[in-house]
Amino acid sequence: MPVKARCSARLGQVLLIGASVAALAGCGSLDGASSRIAGIVKPYKVDVVQGNFVSREQVQALQPGMSRQQVREILGTPLVTSLFHADRWEYVFTLKRPGEDIQTRKLTAFFKGDVLDRSEGDEMPSETEFVATLGARDGAKGKVPTLEATPEQLAKYPPSARPAQAPAVATTAPAPTSYPPLDAPAR
Repeated sequence: MPVKARCSARLGQVLLIGASVAALAGCGSLDGASSRIAGIVKPYKVDVVQGNFVSREQVQALQPGMSRQQVREILGTPLVTSLFHADRWEYVFTLKRPGEDIQTRKLTAFFKGDVLDRSEGDEMPSETEFVATLGARDGAKGKVPTLEATPEQLAKYPPSARPAQAPAVATTAPAPTSYPPLDAPAR
C-alpha cells in the first residue's frame, strides 16, 4: 500500500476515534447540565378538579318537600345516580393539588318519590372560604376580592354606559290548539 494511502487511512481512523471521544464526552456533559437544570426548572403541575362543588349556602337552601327539579336548580346535575337507588342523588367533589392530600366532599340528597326527604353529607365550606383556598398554596390564605360595586364606584360611569334594566316580560297569546293539515288537499 502506498504511503499516501496509509496516511490517509490512519488519518481517517484518528478522526473517527476523536469524533467518538468527543461525542461520548458531550453526552456526559449534557447529563450533568440536565441534572443542574432540573433543579432550577420545575414542570407545571395542574390542579385536578372533579365533580360539583356544593357550597354551605346551597345546602342551606335545600328544604324537605322540594321537587327534584328544584334540587337540580340549586345543586346542579348530580354526579352519581343509580338505577338501583333511584331515591338518592350523590354529589361528589374532589380537588387534587400537587404535593397536597386530595380534598373530597360528598353530599347525598334522599327523595321519597319526586320530593326531597333529606340531605346528608360532609360539612361544606362557604363560597367565600372556597374561593380563598383556590388561590392559596402551601396553606397560605388568599384574599377574596369584593364582588359588589359601591354607589361611589358606580357614579364614575355615565348612565348610558350602565346596563339597562331588564324590560318587563310581555305576555304572549296562547298557542293555537288546532293546526292546519300537513298534506295539501287533493284536487
